[in-house]
Parts: sequence; structure tokens; C-alpha cells
Amino acid sequence: MEAFAYTDINAPLVERCRLGDRRAQAEIYKRYSKAMFNASLRITGDYAEAEDVLQESFLSAFRELHSYKGDSSFGSWLKRIVINKSINCLRNRRLQLVPLAEQHDGAAADYEDDHGGLNSEELGWRADVVRRCVQELPDGYRVVLTLYLLEGYDHAEIAGILNITESTSKSQYSRARKKLLELARQHGL
Repeated sequence: MEAFAYTDINAPLVERCRLGDRRAQAEIYKRYSKAMFNASLRITGDYAEAEDVLQESFLSAFRELHSYKGDSSFGSWLKRIVINKSINCLRNRRLQLVPLAEQHDGAAADYEDDHGGLNSEELGWRADVVRRCVQELPDGYRVVLTLYLLEGYDHAEIAGILNITESTSKSQYSRARKKLLELARQHGL
């Protein structure tokens, strides 16, 4: 079977950026800034820090564009920069994963919600409550939960990114889910 190289639809724009074209850089920023800001915000949990990470990430990406080989999408490459910078931001805040010995009391049963009959306003309210609950999680929990659930990394990848063991990633994720359910119940979900 013949292998095919990945072709990024943004390749011409990226090439113009490599040549220092400011308009191309502005267009790349316009295309990716919102998604990259949201990824950073989910990890840092702080609006101002997410803005800083976003700016640093784009500056770094444009400065290091020569290292982008095009074997994945530009968006994936940029997202990796944003995630790494977001995690570094947390480390600078002295990221502390919750110790394995710590246990949470309370309901550990999985929460299932029947969405039948809910209108979009109610669903929007619930999504907002869940977002706030995620932001209330301890940094270690929030980072692992975000990387696993929202960014799509597996536990082995998370372990490598955070320099922890895979079992620590799994336990942090499990505890994050339980804590998130607990917070959601406290907020009326």
C-alpha cells in the first residue's frame, strides 16, 4: 500500500509566514487564536495567564517556524506549543498534583443525565456550570482532565507531558472526575 504525505490546507499561508509576511502571520493568528486561547484557558484556569500564553505561543511559533516540518497540521503543531506553554505556566505557579494518598469522600457513582426535554437555554446553563466546576478543580486534576477529555491525549502522552507516571495520570483523572461530579452536584446539577 502506498503511503501518502499529509498536506495542510494552510501550507501556502505558513510558507508566507516563514518568509516574514506580517499579513500571513495576522491571518494565521486570526484563524487559530480563539481555539488556542480556549485550550490554554482550560489548562491554566486563568484568563490573563491564558492571554499571555497565547501571545507567547504565537511569538514562539513564528520564531520557530523553521522547525515545523509539515508532517501534521499546522494547528496540531501550534496546539502542542500552546499546551506546553500552558503547563509551564502552571509549573511556574508551582503545580502540585494532588497526592495519591488523598481520598475524597462522597458519592463515587457515575452521574448520568437524561437530556430529554431540555431547551437550549437550560443546556447552555448546564454547560456554563460545568465549565465553572472544571475551573474550580485543583490544578493537577484540571490539567489531567483537560488533556485527557478535551484535548484528546492518552494517559501515556499525559505522563510524558507532565513528567509523571501513567498510573498517576489515570488516578488523577479518576479523582478529577469524582471531584467534578461532587462540584456539579453542589452547583445544582
